[in-house]
Amino acid sequence: MWITLPSMKTIILGAGIIGISTAWHLLERGHEVVVVDRQPDAALETSFANAGQISVSYCEPWANREAPLKALKWMFDKEAPLLFRPQLDWEQWRWGLKFLAQCNDRAFERNVQQIVALGAYSHAALKDLVATTGIDYNRLERGIAHFYTDQKSFDDAGHAVELMRKHGVQRRLVSKEELLQIEPAFKAYGDHITGGTYTSTDESGDARVFTQALAKRCAERGVQFLYGHDVLRLNKIGDTIDSVAVMARSGANGLKKDFLLQADAVVVACGSYSAPLLRTVGVDLPIYPGKGYSATFPLLRPEAAPSVSTIDDGRKIAMSRLGNVLRVAGTIELGGYDLSLDSPLAKARCHMLSRRIEEILPGVCDTRTPEQGGNPQYWTGLRPATPTNIPFIGRTRVGKLWVNAGHGTLGWTHGAGSGKALAELISGEQPAMHFGFLGERAARPRRATLATS
Repeated sequence: MWITLPSMKTIILGAGIIGISTAWHLLERGHEVVVVDRQPDAALETSFANAGQISVSYCEPWANREAPLKALKWMFDKEAPLLFRPQLDWEQWRWGLKFLAQCNDRAFERNVQQIVALGAYSHAALKDLVATTGIDYNRLERGIAHFYTDQKSFDDAGHAVELMRKHGVQRRLVSKEELLQIEPAFKAYGDHITGGTYTSTDESGDARVFTQALAKRCAERGVQFLYGHDVLRLNKIGDTIDSVAVMARSGANGLKKDFLLQADAVVVACGSYSAPLLRTVGVDLPIYPGKGYSATFPLLRPEAAPSVSTIDDGRKIAMSRLGNVLRVAGTIELGGYDLSLDSPLAKARCHMLSRRIEEILPGVCDTRTPEQGGNPQYWTGLRPATPTNIPFIGRTRVGKLWVNAGHGTLGWTHGAGSGKALAELISGEQPAMHFGFLGERAARPRRATLATS
């Protein structure tokens, strides 16, 4: 059965921060938009419970010269920051080989430039969006700190600071004493800290709250949302997408179960699920799921909790104050599309978050595990990772088909700008940053400057 939606121009598949931001910016440019998502609301998958950081200054690619040796060392550590779990999956191994090809200094610096350019552009877009909409999402504009617990890591941080400053990011080295002045909440752990870095222009906030609020504003302005719908397939005729087949779950929105949508443009923004969907029409992009974990802890002593979003280098975890809770997130597990939280491995990684926060902030949060009588909100999501950590944004070689996916751990950082950039490209405009957009061969315009408070 064919369903014709009057004057519809663009279909967006996916209602996370990337898809909703794209919808908003298309709406701002006069497009009529339909958003399709299998969940009952926006931001209920990868955008649901991330670390909450808008971290332009902490967007270094995973692939660097030391990554292969570290990955080997961590393979048998259940609590490792990056855990490769070999599968009988050609896509995983192919992704791994492409990742290894990026583990050199030349590729690292090239990838940093792209990621920082998008981060700066996105931060400016987010500030404009918040000023326009007035959305409240537990935003804290107090910067992001990063502390180190061994001297070598702190010494190495100096190189990262130099690299970021080269690209316009005002990240700076700070002594242990200055770091504890910036965020006194860590004084109880101070004897373990050797030093840190700090960027005052970064910020934090709740990605889910923001995304859902923006989706409501989109709906109020005419965007049609087909929540509770699965995307069955992309139908291609010749070299062009003709329609999108979707299926309503439980008769959602009163529509029949199977129907087709047609539009002038189709945007795939399905996170880790973008790659298998795109491959069905011959678009092969190296996006592989990285399973990440988070824990949300109620505050027992709010006055002693940190208000500066912080990265703990020892465990590679990030923590952000979101109102009366502390969100802690980290670790990447490359092992397919598994979303379980009850396996021994998943429990070990969740419990590590509880144990680590109790070490750093003793008595500040209720970090008891369920086995201990506590009620932390553990969560896991699939971060759509590329070997370079650079997302795919732009036009595919299939007519009418666009993509906005592959943001890895930086979906919240890059969300507003990725949506704006793709909306500009679809509208025939050129985003003002040096970035290699998919399907675009035109010379890049001038480099964007960092947003400042």
